[in-house]
Amino acid sequence: MSRQYAAFAVLCLLASAIFWAPLSTALTRALHDEDSTQILLILPISIALIWSEWNSRDAKFPATGWAAPALLFAGILAAVIARWYLAAPDLRTSAGMLALVLLWIAAFVLCFGAGAARAAAFPLCFLLWMIPIPSFALVRITRWLQEGSAVAASLLFSLFGVPNEREDILLYIPGLNIEVARECSSIRSSLMLVVTTMVLAYVLLRSPWRRALLVLVAIPLSVAKNGLRIFVIGTLGTKVDPGYLTGRFHHNGGFVFFLIALSVIFLLLWFLRRGEIYGIRGELGMQGAKHH
Repeated sequence: MSRQYAAFAVLCLLASAIFWAPLSTALTRALHDEDSTQILLILPISIALIWSEWNSRDAKFPATGWAAPALLFAGILAAVIARWYLAAPDLRTSAGMLALVLLWIAAFVLCFGAGAARAAAFPLCFLLWMIPIPSFALVRITRWLQEGSAVAASLLFSLFGVPNEREDILLYIPGLNIEVARECSSIRSSLMLVVTTMVLAYVLLRSPWRRALLVLVAIPLSVAKNGLRIFVIGTLGTKVDPGYLTGRFHHNGGFVFFLIALSVIFLLLWFLRRGEIYGIRGELGMQGAKHH
């Protein structure tokens, strides 16, 4: 195994050196752009998840099949496209990071086997979150978050009897006009919520459909939490103190609403886990009855 570890380390370092330009660009972007913050967390989380799966019996399977050559080919193809067919810098960075991640996964399969890769399929695929979102997709995601947040806030104002009108991303309530600007889309906390939910679903749930359900809930919940933020700040600013509209709570209070959304995820997770536990107990009871 020591030779396999050494070979894997060498291959990963070699691939990282070859694709150092997109890797360094992605890390720099993660440090400075709120839409890429999650990139910094992906590699440590993936390593931790792979390590937790390492004693799986499937990890002892030998390296067989076509997975490693196919991944190697896909990585080289992505590198070629990034180098010679993409002019936009952000697209080249994304394609270069895709190539790097595919080569990392290919090195894992080559060194540790297809069985180990199957056992670590989620954390290996989770590495794809290291790919920066291209600008054209980011614009659409941000716009969707802005519009969804405006709709959610409008519904909350109506629910609490506050007269309001909405025009696209503009909200009008008595004494205040609100524009859900790009900076107010909360894309960072939305991405973090989805990434966190994926990890929780993988670690704490066994059923694929329950995992998928939890992650799917996180997507509209990321919009709802931002709508709640707009509603709370707008209400406080018009009913309590106008300082809430420009103060610290407006600029730094997003973490509070992230925790509220995460609490909803934990509540749903608790229900889903109870369903799994009761389902497993029921299956064991039926098996015991058959043996008797």
